[in-house]
Amino acid sequence: MPIPESDPTSREALAPRARWALASLSLAMLMPSLDTSIANAALPSLALNLEASFQQVQWIVLAYLLAVTTLIASAGRLGDLLGRRRVLLWGITLFTLASLCCGLAPGLGWLLVARALQGLGAAVMLALSMALVGDALPKARTGAAMGWLGSMSALGTTLGPALGGLILASIDWRWMFLVNVPLGLVALLLAWRCLPADRPVASASAFDVPGSVLLALSLGAYALALTLGHNRLAPLNLGLLAASAAGVVLLVRVERRATVPLFQPDLLRRPQLRSSLWLSLLVSTVIMTTQVIGPFYLSRGLGLDTLAVGLSLSLGPLVATLSGAPAGRLVDRYGARSLSRLGLLGLCSGLGLLALLPLSLGLAGYLLPLALVTASYALFQAANNSLVMLDVVPRQRGLTAGLLSLSRNVGLISGAAAMGALFAWGAQPQAGGRGGVEAVASGMHWTFGMAALLMLLALAIAGRDRLSEQAGAACRPARSD
Repeated sequence: MPIPESDPTSREALAPRARWALASLSLAMLMPSLDTSIANAALPSLALNLEASFQQVQWIVLAYLLAVTTLIASAGRLGDLLGRRRVLLWGITLFTLASLCCGLAPGLGWLLVARALQGLGAAVMLALSMALVGDALPKARTGAAMGWLGSMSALGTTLGPALGGLILASIDWRWMFLVNVPLGLVALLLAWRCLPADRPVASASAFDVPGSVLLALSLGAYALALTLGHNRLAPLNLGLLAASAAGVVLLVRVERRATVPLFQPDLLRRPQLRSSLWLSLLVSTVIMTTQVIGPFYLSRGLGLDTLAVGLSLSLGPLVATLSGAPAGRLVDRYGARSLSRLGLLGLCSGLGLLALLPLSLGLAGYLLPLALVTASYALFQAANNSLVMLDVVPRQRGLTAGLLSLSRNVGLISGAAAMGALFAWGAQPQAGGRGGVEAVASGMHWTFGMAALLMLLALAIAGRDRLSEQAGAACRPARSD
């Protein structure tokens, strides 16, 4: 696996042990990000083969995302308490074994159970990979390494549908999960050999079980409300949304009284952290939208076969691979704040084009905006992750990384469920007598139009923070020399 070149601010190259430690963290970030979207390309085929609806096969994605999201903040906190290296090794082991179970699953029900277990291991890997950067690498290389891991996250998320489509076209769907087994063994060996040893500073009794359970129930109710009943706002759906909102309110009350809360109030009072969490949520929502809707448009809207869908989707990971390392260097040179906003602007532009061009230009109208979206996503990830993690004190690295990953995965759930529901509504064939191709194109128009609006909201949040920074600087008294 390639490792970033030496930081221009430090003339010393990384020691071999540190380079291999970064390689292990890169794999620990890449694999769970890959499995976030690797099943997306198989959803149309599974929907046909299993005679299931779009909402039912969505749970192949949602089971994984829900498991990741419900534990990811707690996983970061558990690493702070018991030792990050130790907990990461547990997470890689669970993820690898669950991937094997996914590949051997005899049916859809067993596959969903294995996907949930896989998500539990992925939660630990995503939360602690970023947290361990400060332990394994010199401080002068922290920014570049965070940018690199952000690029690995972007690469994994965008590579998933393409790799899944190619595997589905050439072998069997089971290999979409079995491919993780050798990768997991390599990551486990590197992490065990190269990551620095740690010592526990507390006991597992400090683990916030009530908060984790409430978070799981709230997110589960939210996802069910958006997928049951063919996306109609029936009483059941409204009741589930109300239960989700009540769960969040109760979660806040429980966390305020907890001895070791899942969300520490001091962290959430930081304006920069709150802003970065909101931006991460919004960006992840629109990225998952491209991964879920894209295969349906290519296969049912343009009539491409599975192999052609996989090849078309490979453009995204190619762009992420080429833009990942330059994004990290640009962040180090020009600063994370300005490049985060530049990434948001590129995402907004690309998604706006996706809402319009495919309706008239077909495949080219899809691939060109997708390249812009993917490159902008890689830039945003590198900048936003660096912005959040650079100033975190060591004792809060795991929890902060967990919160950042939590916001990302709540966005992924929203993209898979809420934006998937919007696409299903916009692509109803019976609406206005439209046929299949026109219906899918209409769903694309509505869904990516909403995604572009979400990026406008993200730009407004980033712009508000910039004005706040300027106002704060103007109010501070000048220092006397």
